[in-house]
Amino acid sequence: MTKKAADLKWLSFGFVTGSAENVFTTRYNSFRNYNCLLAILVGFCIAADIQGQGVKESDRYVDAYKKYLNATCPIEQDSIKYFVYFARDRELIHNHIFLKTPRFIGAQIMYSWKQLEPDRGVYDFSIIKEDYEYLLLYGKKLFIQLQDATFSPNNFGIPDYLLTDEYGGGLAPQADDAGKIVGWVAKRWNPKVRERFALLLKAMGNEFDGKVDGINLQETAIGDKSDIDTSFTSQRYTESIKNNMLALKKAFPHSTTMQYANFMPGEWLPNDDKGYLRSIYQYGQEIGVGLGGPDLMVKRKGQLNHTIAMMHEGMFTVPLGIAVQDGNYIEQTGNNEVVYTHENIVPLLHAFAEDFLKVTYMFWVCQEPYFSEDVIPCFTSK
Repeated sequence: MTKKAADLKWLSFGFVTGSAENVFTTRYNSFRNYNCLLAILVGFCIAADIQGQGVKESDRYVDAYKKYLNATCPIEQDSIKYFVYFARDRELIHNHIFLKTPRFIGAQIMYSWKQLEPDRGVYDFSIIKEDYEYLLLYGKKLFIQLQDATFSPNNFGIPDYLLTDEYGGGLAPQADDAGKIVGWVAKRWNPKVRERFALLLKAMGNEFDGKVDGINLQETAIGDKSDIDTSFTSQRYTESIKNNMLALKKAFPHSTTMQYANFMPGEWLPNDDKGYLRSIYQYGQEIGVGLGGPDLMVKRKGQLNHTIAMMHEGMFTVPLGIAVQDGNYIEQTGNNEVVYTHENIVPLLHAFAEDFLKVTYMFWVCQEPYFSEDVIPCFTSK
């Protein structure tokens, strides 16, 4: 007999025993307490179920890569545009093996704002022209990555004239979890800094729009800066990224334009979704700016729930691009370690990007020995 049935039995029994009032009161309270307890338990179960669904949502793509474990080399012909990413090591393009590999249509090279505008309003694009013309000799194209952030505590990516009070100091530090400065980023949320950036883009567009295959802005991930700059808010930063995207599109109406959008300050997807990153992807689709990101990490939840989720779940007509950068060949990020005994995951990365992300562009870092030993054999016909 259940507890509830027993309570009902004793409630009925009270009416026929002569102590009905006392028994009724006792049994009624018991009955009421039972239902309160039942309601609490039901509420707890619902809450637990909702929480469980949240956890499941964050894990929704953790096994997505397994579908592509059987991918092999060589990689068949497809419609993806393949570039080799040289970062700031532009001199490495000379006599590089990719020049003789038809599947790679060009080089993606990083140029810093500081290099291109040595003084206020004075632009020097000579290194871009040099690389563009050299690649042209081999029938290859140039894809520009414009750098306003650095990953070194001793390296600034913006011109010196911006490091003044007029521009709010121009820079903000990038720190690791221990608080150690590991790089710097332009104050993209500062209107005066953004105005100068737009002028740089306009000058670059006048020189290279329609000549270079494309240009992308660096990743959106910078962390919350409100503790070091009271003018910073996550909302303001989001709008600033959109302003830069629009300036980029206006400056380069013919070449491919792309914003690397991976993480945004003030939210962490999927459980703390303020709509910041999602709005960047929506805005890119609206104005015709492609979306992309660094670090193709098919097993790491951070990337899976941000860049990868945005690409996979969205409906895009603008180009999508994903970069395989330092460390990605051994399933790490920002790692220059050489691991000689490792699994070649290039076919897995390609299959995932092609089918799960539906990318238009893939940028393969020239990191050795992985590029020569893993990438080149996969893009060379037998």
